Amino acid sequence: MKYIYITALLFSLNISAQDTTEKHLKNLRQLTFGGDNAEAYFSFDNKKLTYQRTQPAVGIACDQIWMYDLKKKDGKQELVSTGTGRTTCSYFMPGNKEILYASTHSADTSCPPMPPVPPSAKSKYVWGLFPTFDIYVKNLKTGYLRQLTNSPGYDAEATVSPKGDKIIFTSTRNGDIDLYSMDMDGSHVKQLTNLLGYDGGAFFSPDGKQIVFRASRPKTEEEIAEYKSLLALNLVAPTNMEIYVMNADGSGMRQLTTLGKANWAPFFHPSGKKIIFSSNHKSSKESRGYNFQLYMINLDGTGLEQITHQSNFNAFPMFSPNRKKLVFSSNRDNGGTRDTNLFIGDWIE
Repeated sequence: MKYIYITALLFSLNISAQDTTEKHLKNLRQLTFGGDNAEAYFSFDNKKLTYQRTQPAVGIACDQIWMYDLKKKDGKQELVSTGTGRTTCSYFMPGNKEILYASTHSADTSCPPMPPVPPSAKSKYVWGLFPTFDIYVKNLKTGYLRQLTNSPGYDAEATVSPKGDKIIFTSTRNGDIDLYSMDMDGSHVKQLTNLLGYDGGAFFSPDGKQIVFRASRPKTEEEIAEYKSLLALNLVAPTNMEIYVMNADGSGMRQLTTLGKANWAPFFHPSGKKIIFSSNHKSSKESRGYNFQLYMINLDGTGLEQITHQSNFNAFPMFSPNRKKLVFSSNRDNGGTRDTNLFIGDWIE
């Protein structure tokens, strides 16, 4: 009876029943309830989040960009994107008056269908690289939407330097999946990576001097052939990725992790000396690879530490600019459904 009362109290306060081994997290609070809610990122003033949401039950057929006001009681959620097409990977621009995101709405107002998966990859988890994705910036006050990219192929996964001078994004414009930078107005596009494989999910360090990202590096003839055949169909199988770090100009690239399986969604610790990321490298054969926890590692590859222990999916971690909070997506406390929700907690060193 005592357990039932405490659980009911936590639910009424939107406080998650937290695993006591998650020592770096305190006062963990659930922000969304139902659907798939992911990739939540703070505004530069720590007051709001921008994230992507799918919830067919309430008419959100595929990912749309939403904004969550952390200063409003119980949170105020507001649609940012057009509500048409499919969107992904939003991020606040400096000044907190605009939000950057990718969308397919200019090509088609309906949700684009997933590219057909070939029989050889039916048993694999694959992502669609929708070639009609372009990058836009939405003015939150006026509603004005300006387009930054307009090249054939996938342009998405854009984030902004804390220095306010550069945007980094992923593109297939050269026939592979590489990282590019551009000025805040979309000009002066520069290719940063050129090795065969998927390079994406990049973020700048707190001082804007370094970039962390996830990458696959197919090496055998079989791996290369599979990668290229999927890419030709606008697909990628992100089941074997490691974390990489490089300078903001693309120089000095080095592999940070060698854990195997899927290591992704990296983000710099506020100190600039560590990386937090999601990984399933400890998953068992029984879980079929689906046990993603958050980990942290030093920039020299030492000191790997597990941060989360609850549920089978934890990803997309981001520290607040003031260093006080961590937001991430998780399957915890979802009542046995497949819902992914946003959680926020105090970060404890």
